[in-house]
Amino acid sequence: MMTSTQCQQARLARDHRYDGLFFTAVKTTGIYCRSICPAPAPHEKNVEYFDSAFAAAKAGYRPCLRCRPDSAPGSPAWQGKSTTLTRAMKLIDQGALADGTLTDLANRLGITDRYLRRLFSDEVGLSPKAYGLYSQCLLAKKLLHETRLPITDIALACGFNSIRRFNDCFKKQFSLSPSQLRKQTAGGVTQGKAITISLSYRPPYSWEYIHRFFAARLIEGLEWIGDDFYGRTFSHEHSSGWFTAYHLPEKSQFKVEIQLSDLSMLPKVIANIRRCLDLDVNIQLIEHGIAQATGHQQLAIEGLRLPGIWSPFEAGIRAILGQQVSVTAAKNLVSKLVAMNPENTDHHLYFPQPSQVNQLDLDSLGMPQRRRETIRLFSDYAVDQPLGDSKALLALSGIGPWTVNYMRMRGFSDPDIFLDGDLGVKKALVNTPCDADLAAPWRSYLTLYLWNTLS
Repeated sequence: MMTSTQCQQARLARDHRYDGLFFTAVKTTGIYCRSICPAPAPHEKNVEYFDSAFAAAKAGYRPCLRCRPDSAPGSPAWQGKSTTLTRAMKLIDQGALADGTLTDLANRLGITDRYLRRLFSDEVGLSPKAYGLYSQCLLAKKLLHETRLPITDIALACGFNSIRRFNDCFKKQFSLSPSQLRKQTAGGVTQGKAITISLSYRPPYSWEYIHRFFAARLIEGLEWIGDDFYGRTFSHEHSSGWFTAYHLPEKSQFKVEIQLSDLSMLPKVIANIRRCLDLDVNIQLIEHGIAQATGHQQLAIEGLRLPGIWSPFEAGIRAILGQQVSVTAAKNLVSKLVAMNPENTDHHLYFPQPSQVNQLDLDSLGMPQRRRETIRLFSDYAVDQPLGDSKALLALSGIGPWTVNYMRMRGFSDPDIFLDGDLGVKKALVNTPCDADLAAPWRSYLTLYLWNTLS
């Protein structure tokens, strides 16, 4: 948590670099705000600071309707305290408690539900259920502000199976019913089945680097890119859709259009878009680690982000196809594989699911037989096994440390992967020697930084 003096300086400057790192609660109004709130700054004696929106809500404050804390970048205040807690919060944000029970979530995390409750109580100050409900309501509030989706659709998208339960929970959290909130705001535009929302980040953000990285690996039909946007299709479980994210640097945010076949998947889709564009990271902390590791106090690139791949399975397949070949050659192989997917339409291509890959004509890919066998083994494994067990993956023939680490770095957005065995990293280290351990736990960003020195 930042000191009160640091928080005061940041809120008076309305500095976007601190957006979401803390929240300012005003005692005289009972409202809490983002550090960038455009309202007249209250006197210091009338405010108190919280490291998360959830902590401010627990203390009895309501979110500001002007700066809308629901739109702040995710706060990393709890990161580093517990990997298990971080993972639990991400799963809850994606609807784990809306779809299942606390026991189910604890089992996925490999802990008891009693320990999970204690973890949340000690670190967040809320029970997992209270955190989940508030997270659902914050997303609902965002959709009420930014779209014209019917309230019943918003309830469904946010994991509420009953409109009555949604209304009761929302009113309890914000002292307004969903319909009252919508009357107070202009709302956004929902064209057809597409949803348009804003996703904020903390600057600096190197869109130039992200753009160049995605463009070099772009699969036509599966993805699309322009000067100020990136988009792609996706499929998950029994739903599919697409998104296009438009960069708005003057607002430190992306305007994102999303189309979904199943609206209940919206929380997971939004969370994955944020991960793929790396919108929630505290880049100042990471850049300090890179500077220590390289000895470069003035970094060659600022606002570096980790470009994610939509799923660990897709990342794994891309890694296998990229073994010992150039980025361009790997891209061509991925394009051929995607083009074979029978689920493709006239307008969009989709990355095949694990159960589909072995039904494709892999012999036509034009690569060694051993690598085709590796793809089959990996796909068979992914049909009914999670891909988070690195030791199990390394036991598969043809999969080595580089493949697993690349999958973890881009498919899971693991921030602490140093690809020291990568040819590009080895070349970069000749001119940019560094002590990678000094960049921990952000060594994935050091890997990206070294790759960037080659370009």
